Amino acid sequence: MVRAVSDRDLDVVVFGATGVTGRRVAAYLAERSAETGVRWAAAARDTAKLERLMAEIGVHAPQTIAADVGDASSLAAMASRTRVVLNLVGPYTLYGRPVIEACVAAGAHYADLTGEIPFVRRMIDEFDRPATAAAVKIVQVCGFEALPADLMVLLAAESARERWDEGLAAADLEVAVTPPPGRPRLSDGMSGGTFQSLSAVAGGENAGVIADPAALIDDVAIAAAVRRVSPIPLAPRRGPDNAVIAPMAPAAFINPAVIHRSAALIASSEGRPPEPFRYREGVVLGGSAASLPARVALAGVLSATQVCVRGLARARPSVREPAAGVLARLGPSSGYGPDPDRLEGWRWTIALHARTSGGRSFAVHLEADGHPGYLATARLLGEAGMLLAEDGATPASAGCLTPAAALGSGGVARFERAGLRFSVVG
Repeated sequence: MVRAVSDRDLDVVVFGATGVTGRRVAAYLAERSAETGVRWAAAARDTAKLERLMAEIGVHAPQTIAADVGDASSLAAMASRTRVVLNLVGPYTLYGRPVIEACVAAGAHYADLTGEIPFVRRMIDEFDRPATAAAVKIVQVCGFEALPADLMVLLAAESARERWDEGLAAADLEVAVTPPPGRPRLSDGMSGGTFQSLSAVAGGENAGVIADPAALIDDVAIAAAVRRVSPIPLAPRRGPDNAVIAPMAPAAFINPAVIHRSAALIASSEGRPPEPFRYREGVVLGGSAASLPARVALAGVLSATQVCVRGLARARPSVREPAAGVLARLGPSSGYGPDPDRLEGWRWTIALHARTSGGRSFAVHLEADGHPGYLATARLLGEAGMLLAEDGATPASAGCLTPAAALGSGGVARFERAGLRFSVVG
C-alpha cells in the first residue's frame, strides 16, 4: 500500500550523496533546512562511508538511508518515506531506471541531473503515463543542463504573450563564464561524471537521437516542425565585440531537446497550439582583437569534437559500442572534478536574445555564482527538490516533465537563493 504524502516523514532525499555533487546537494539542503525547516535525508549504498564523507565537508544529515540501485526493496522503502527523491547516481543510462520505477510506484516526485537524452526518451516512453496517473513529477536534466536555459526560454515566451500576445520566433542563448583567480586546472572544466555519461550514451541503444532537437516530443507533426525550424548547429559563429561563439559545453545536444519539449508540454497544458521556434545556444569566447585567431581556433576544436561525438552516436553498433567502451576506460571516472578550493569564485552569465513572431526583440538575462557543473548545479537541484516538495509551489502537472514544465515561472525568484538572478530586459 502506497503511503499518503501527508504521512511521509521526509520532504527530500538525496540519493547518491557520497558523490562529489551529491555531497554538495546535501550541504545546500543542510543550509536551507536551518532557514526553512525542510525535512531531508541523505541516502547511499554504504551509510558508514556516507557519514564519513559528509563529515569531511562539515555536513550532518538528520537521517541517513541505506539504498542501492541493485536492491529494489531498498529503493521502494526510500521512496515511500519522502515527497521527493533527488537522484545523483549515474550514469543514468545504466542506473537510473530502477529509481524512477520506485518513485512512480511509491508516489514520490523525482529529479536528476542526467544529460543522457536517449535515456530520457526511454523513460518518457515507459513512465510518462504511469507517472501521470500517479500524480508524480519525473523531472530530468534538472541542473546546469537544462534548468537555467529552460526557465529563461519560459520567461521569454511568457513575456512575449503577456506584453504583445505573440509567440517566440527565435531565441539565441549565449553563456559566458569567468573562472576564479589563479592558474586554471584541467579539472576545472573536466567532469568525470559528464564524460562517463557521454560514453554511456554513445554506447547505448538509440544513441543517434542525441542530434535530434525533437527527440523528446511525442507528436509527429510538431516534431517535424521543430526539426525544420530549429536544427542543432555545431559550427562556431561570430558575436558582437570580437566575440566568438562556440558550441555549448559540455555538449550541444542536451538543452535543445529539453527546451522544445517544454514548449510543447506547456502549450498543451494551456490549451493552445504549439509554435515551434528557432533555438540556438553557445559559449562566448571573448577577448581582445589580438586573441581572435586563437579563439577562432579553439572554437573550431570544440566544434570538431562535437561533430565527432555526433558521428560516433550515429555509427552502427559494431563500431559505436567498442569505441564508447574505450572512451569510458580512458577518460576520467565519475568522481573526477574540480578541487574543493576551485568551486567558489566562479561567475557566469547567460543572455537570451528573443524575437517574437511579430518581430519584437527583447532579452532575458541571468547572473550566477559558483562552478556551473558542480556547485551551481547542486544548488539548483536542491532548490528544485524543495519546490517540488511544497504543496502548491509548482504547476499541477504530472508525468515525465522538463524543469520548466514541472516548476513553472512562479518559483524563479527562489533560485536567487541558489545563486541565480533572472531578469527580463527591453
